[in-house]
Amino acid sequence: MTEHSPERRIELAIPEDDLILPFQADQADVVGRLVKLGPTVDTILSRHDYPEPVSQLLGEAVALTALLGAALKSEGKFILQASTDGPVDLLVADYQVPGGLRGYARFSPERLAALPPDGRLLGEGHLAMTIDRGVETERYQGVVPLEGETLTEAADTYFRQSEQLPTFIRLAVARHYRAGASGARPWTWRAGGLLVQKLTREGGRVTGSGSAFEEEDWTRARALAETVEDHELLDPMLPPDRLLYRLFHEEQVRAYRAIPLESYCSCSRGRVEELLRGFSAEDLADMVVDGEVWVTCEFCNSRYHFDPASFADA
Repeated sequence: MTEHSPERRIELAIPEDDLILPFQADQADVVGRLVKLGPTVDTILSRHDYPEPVSQLLGEAVALTALLGAALKSEGKFILQASTDGPVDLLVADYQVPGGLRGYARFSPERLAALPPDGRLLGEGHLAMTIDRGVETERYQGVVPLEGETLTEAADTYFRQSEQLPTFIRLAVARHYRAGASGARPWTWRAGGLLVQKLTREGGRVTGSGSAFEEEDWTRARALAETVEDHELLDPMLPPDRLLYRLFHEEQVRAYRAIPLESYCSCSRGRVEELLRGFSAEDLADMVVDGEVWVTCEFCNSRYHFDPASFADA
């Protein structure tokens, strides 16, 4: 990929934010995806009053989910879930084709407050990655242990052990202060990520050790990927195709069609009501608070209330 002329950039119609940009570097036989998140990740994180470290961790999970979920080419969902014994005991993010993202974190305020400065939010447990292509297709799930690792380290372990696929992943999350902004919140959350994976020269994925030339290609591509800086992944003024050119122009990099991203949630009043009608009268009675039943969506934080009398025939 050469730097795009104005005509080429219009043809590709690459957005500057909230996107996944797939690419291939022909000289090194690698493929990858670049994700840049602005309003989408800010919407997901700002829906909850998370402490900053928890928001940052969830932002990483959302960016990683976008990188991995974009491998789905048709209908389906990719779900990333970390369950641990650490201060954050549950972390969930999912990617819904063609580009919907959502996420949720559950944590202990007491354990978080007692965490030392160099402590890990994720303790021991497991990281599950699930591909759900619909009700008529069997789910696929890969699980790797979590032993106090970061999400990047755990994902790297999965690809190295389960897929035997050389993979590089870099994630970045930070608050971005807006010049001239006023009010109680003059900043927004931003996230970004880069994923690079090795291909064989025939175009199929590596399933074992390759030739010395393949190893040399991968070593060179990984070294180039490792030069990416967090601020480059987060900079709203740095176009994604320009960043790819900066990293891999010597490897004949070319970008494919960008995938736009947005926040979503599958909850609705109708779906919540249907769920409640599945409970017994005794269970529903236990849910009544001040004469009403309240249900809060863990993902988008929307609250729904119902009159218990409407479930009298449940």
